[in-house]
Amino acid sequence: MPPTDPSEGPGPGPGTDHLRAGSTIAGVARPSVDDCAPAGAGAGPPTDKPTDNETTLELKLSEDFVELIDHGPPEPAAITAGRGPAGAIGPGSDLLDSLADWGPADTGAGTFQLVPVRVERDVRLITRWMNDPAVAAFWKLGGPESVTEAHLRAQTGGDGRSIPCLGVLDGVPMSYWEVYRADLDPIARHYPARPHDTGIHLLIGKVADRGRGVGTRLLRTVADLVLDHRPSCGRVVAEPDLRNTPCVSAFLSAGFRLTAEIDLPDKRAALVTRDRALRTLL
Repeated sequence: MPPTDPSEGPGPGPGTDHLRAGSTIAGVARPSVDDCAPAGAGAGPPTDKPTDNETTLELKLSEDFVELIDHGPPEPAAITAGRGPAGAIGPGSDLLDSLADWGPADTGAGTFQLVPVRVERDVRLITRWMNDPAVAAFWKLGGPESVTEAHLRAQTGGDGRSIPCLGVLDGVPMSYWEVYRADLDPIARHYPARPHDTGIHLLIGKVADRGRGVGTRLLRTVADLVLDHRPSCGRVVAEPDLRNTPCVSAFLSAGFRLTAEIDLPDKRAALVTRDRALRTLL
């Protein structure tokens, strides 16, 4: 699985490779978690030469505008990940309480929604984010589109224990998330997991959205969405790389507690949790 990664400084990695988020350690200053970047696209020359009565105009569209055109608003009919028979485990099973139906939430920085990934539609954008050096350092998914596609399809074609999502803020895709059942994941071998523990991984795709506290706001919002829509879940967990101080910091600023440092196959991680019983206190 991938890391939890609010993409703050160097991005986080997948978790047991799941949680790749910024990192903050006790006693260290807590920068806000808000990083991860994109790239631009160019336009080719017109195929027909203009006549004497024609004029040509070359338009350069902003990346945000292009992404908005490519993705458009969430399409209810297309958002099917996370639906299936309750309690069943297997393709189409609903192990995350109909995540696709959780709906939008106000973050204080805009309206946010988790939109389950459609590989054909989203792989190009997510690949671009994965190739940002700050993200690739922790997620380790840089390279051709096929690398990202394989990572996404391993989840979308699985039993529903992990759902990859775009984070859409005010209608614009700007982050990538993985919401997963930590109690059913290999990470559960590395800490005292409880039934229905839910894990998150995050990266912020746009450089402009990093370092402004956006990551912290989104982490708190998504943790609240999990706790609101998964009544059987007592806590949200994440395991950012200890080296990713901004990411750990963002988790701590979002109401998570540092409960342990654990050794995973690919990193030494900060195990952070947001408990249902303490959500109004932190």
